[in-house]
This record gives sequence, structure tokens and C-alpha cells, in this order.
Amino acid sequence: MDIMQRARAKAEAGERLTLADALALYEDNDLLFLAKCARRMKEAKSGKKVFYTVNRHINLTNICSANCPLCAFQVKDGDKRGFVLETDDVAKILDSAKELKNLSEIHIVSALHPDKDFDYYKNIVRQVRVALPEADVKAFTPVEIVNFAKISGKSILEVLTELKEAGLDSLPGGGAEILSDRVREIICPKKATTNEWLEVMRTAHKLGIRTNASIMYGHVETIEERLQHLITLRDLQDETHGFQAFMLFPFHPEHTELGEERGLKRVGSWEDMKMLALSRLILDNFDHIKAFWIMLTMPIAQLALGFGADDLDGTIGEEKIIHAAGAKTNTGITRTDLEKFIRETGYEPVQRDTFYREVQE
Repeated sequence: MDIMQRARAKAEAGERLTLADALALYEDNDLLFLAKCARRMKEAKSGKKVFYTVNRHINLTNICSANCPLCAFQVKDGDKRGFVLETDDVAKILDSAKELKNLSEIHIVSALHPDKDFDYYKNIVRQVRVALPEADVKAFTPVEIVNFAKISGKSILEVLTELKEAGLDSLPGGGAEILSDRVREIICPKKATTNEWLEVMRTAHKLGIRTNASIMYGHVETIEERLQHLITLRDLQDETHGFQAFMLFPFHPEHTELGEERGLKRVGSWEDMKMLALSRLILDNFDHIKAFWIMLTMPIAQLALGFGADDLDGTIGEEKIIHAAGAKTNTGITRTDLEKFIRETGYEPVQRDTFYREVQE
């Protein structure tokens, strides 16, 4: 039996895939076969349920000291497009969030502001916790956590401990991009290294802080680096069991230095679905795979439910980072529409909180 036959047999049986298996399946390019195997694994984990949450995104600032070629969201300090949310600004957002029925999560990510100190971010967490005591506070990617450690002179453990004491519940999975320092030196040279990103997640899990994980693909990485990224995440999950969900971010090159210099184009839906199905198969120890509709567009996210995804994220309300790179999706969606899109696929919509506890009406 050659490597392709072995890989297909393992995928069909739901057995753990090696890097060589994953590469063989990627090259085989049999999308319908991958979909069948991924859908079987999804249904073994969550049956006919597809999850979503009522959440509100808050982007605190777009002024960033990292200036990554990958990013269209960030601007330099002094740029007239720059913004920073202060306490009163956040209070207005939280007041509007209080009007959302069954709100379960406030999701906060930002840029690496050159002047804001660690206390600013801790105080934001406290403010959210006081204003919305029943909502889960999901805030700050590992890249931001590493930055907090650098600007405060504290360890990653100390930073996460203080944020948890302030009211932090979980971490989003952004900033992973590709967990290869060769790639990171090109796309985000001033951001956290591969080991730093992993250290944040490992430390968070030890503290009982659950997290998500992600990948951003379709730029300068090789296919092997892309698939090794998934296996690196799987290895950490074997160790800590702290990841809740995984999501895929196709690179949106519009308005980015990286896209303009290299003439990069957004990968197509075939590539999106192939990566989603392979992610479901490789990440056999992850319970949930998200189809992040605001990044993929809703039609593609809906299709993803047939390729192993079991979560559409949430209502969101407002999002700036992905839209700065040219995303054409709406900035929010209603619960009614989310449930309609899920039911059209034959699956059952289930509202959840951050920790995948089902929310009852």
C-alpha cells in the first residue's frame, strides 16, 4: 500500500494523520472524499448540532508599533486614521451590548499601541466585568499578551494571572498566522515568535484559561509549513487539553504591504474547503472547528458545515481588522439569520456560550 492509499484509509477510519499523510491528502485534491471524512468526524463529536454565540467584538485601537506587512488594520502613531477607545468609549459600546438578548461574550482584540500601559488593558477587562457580569470576557491574542509582558516587565505567567484576576475568562486564537519563524520573519517580524505564541497558550491552559487557536494561510508559507502548523497545535492540545476551538483565516491581501509587494491574491473557495476539511481531520483532539463567516463570507461559511465545521462563531456586531483588509461581509448578523443559514444545511442551530455550554431561552 503506497502513502496515498494509507493516508486515505486512515482518513476514512478517523485515525491520526502524520505530516506525510496530510501532504498526500492535500496533493490528492479529492475534495469530496475529504468532505465525507471530515463530516463524519464532525458528527462523531457534535452530532447534528452547529453552534453559534451572541457576542460583541471590541477593537480598542488600530495604532500599532509592530507595523506588520501582513496587516491592513494597523496605522502608525500620528496617522489621522488612528483611534483609541478610552473608558467612556468602551462604556457606550457596553451600554449597547446590554440591549442584546442572551449576550454571552465580549471579544476584545487590538493593536500593539506604543504608549498604552498594561494597566489600561487590565482596567478595560475590569470595566467589562463590572458592566456585564454574566458575559464571558474573551480578550487579547498571545501576541498582545507577549507585548504586555514586554511593556510591563512582567512574565507571561504574571500578566495572565493579573488579567484573570481582573476578570478575563478566555483568550482568542489570533496572531498564530503560521507557526514558523521563517514565515513570521517575513509577515510579522516584530510580533511574538512561534515559541512565544505557544508559551502563552501553554501558560494560559495551566492557569485554567481556555483558548482558541487559528491559522492564517495563503501568503508566503509552503503547504508543508501550513500543515505542520496544524500538527504543532495538535501536539500542544495533547499536552494541555486547553484549546476549545480552531478557526481558519484565509489571508486577505487587499490594502496590505505584503499583498501589494508580492502581488498576492485571496485563495479560492476550493482551497478554503480543502484546508477546512484537512484541519478537521488533523486536529482530531479539537472538539470544535469554526467557520468564521465574517472572514469567509456567509455562503462559504455555510458550505463549510459540510466540510467538518460545527460552529459559525457569532453575531459579532462590529469588526474592523478583517474589513480593513478588504473583507466585504457585513459587520454583524442577527440570530435569526444565523439559525436560518444553519437549518438550510440540515443541521440544528444551538446557541452556546464561550465554553460551549448551551444557552437556554
